[in-house]
Amino acid sequence: MTLSLDGAVADPERFATVFDAHYEEIRRYVGRRLDLDIAEDLAAETFLIAFRRRDSFDAAKGGIRPWLYGIATNLIGKHRRAELRRYRALARSGPSPGDDGHEQRVVDRLAAGVTVQKLSAALAGLSRGERDVVLLVAYGELTYDEVAAALGVANGTVASRLSRARNKLRDALGVEV
Repeated sequence: MTLSLDGAVADPERFATVFDAHYEEIRRYVGRRLDLDIAEDLAAETFLIAFRRRDSFDAAKGGIRPWLYGIATNLIGKHRRAELRRYRALARSGPSPGDDGHEQRVVDRLAAGVTVQKLSAALAGLSRGERDVVLLVAYGELTYDEVAAALGVANGTVASRLSRARNKLRDALGVEV
């Protein structure tokens, strides 16, 4: 599907097909990384930036999907301090009763013995690059090639960051990741 949409990126009249095909996926990714209430705004901003920069899209560097994830990840980076403060606060205090935020959804995917506090502390302990790679793979379900394209790094960098992150998460959580 991505190949058929490559031409739609450059064509302002057809750009809506790119939005329709990828908006919900990008919104979910942003919602998992940040609060759900900001996901709509950042997802919309992702597509606004993509539309404005559509002339710079290069299908040879990767498809539309990793390009959009790269834009979204950069926007998330602007909110990184708040994200990191939140993880650290959760590591200290735990979730609010009845909290169904993104931390809880991640915890549900891991072994039952892992707590929100441990996961939050583990994520906060990763470097920015490691956290981006882990969450693009886990939330965006991107391949190594797509992550490399999204972040503008080499495939080997993706592999090494993911390897380091897995080791850190394994040590911090006491589970195989």
